[in-house]
Amino acid sequence: MKLNTLNSNRSKSKKRLGRGIGSSKGKTSGRGHKGQKSRSGVAIKSFEGGQMPLYRRLPKRGFKTIRNKKLIGIINLSKISEIINKDKNILNNKINLSNLKKSKLINSKYKKLKLLGSGEIKEKLDLEVNFISKSAKQKIEKIGGKITLVK
Repeated sequence: MKLNTLNSNRSKSKKRLGRGIGSSKGKTSGRGHKGQKSRSGVAIKSFEGGQMPLYRRLPKRGFKTIRNKKLIGIINLSKISEIINKDKNILNNKINLSNLKKSKLINSKYKKLKLLGSGEIKEKLDLEVNFISKSAKQKIEKIGGKITLVK
């Protein structure tokens, strides 16, 4: 007997399912009784054997409503001073949301305007805003400008 002359009959024939009670794989064919998994062609979608499914592992992103979002346009004093340097005629008019929208310096989607105090300003202004920060208010009043709060 030599190793190279041995016949290998390792491949066992598969057990034929559903061929009578005596075959030990008859009737339910090893699927148990009733239920979703005993039926043919049924896979439980996105079930990963108790592991956290992929759709729950990934972060939520995408559609968000803007119903509760407050559409407030924010503008700094530095931006206003740039606007004044470019166009001195603005000083004659009130600087408000509608004027800024017309001159396309602020997006037309905004419903309200807030003025913030970063930057410096040298000219007297007549402003009409919905909200204003303390620092912006102090800087404008120091120069002698006029602020009107609109509700």
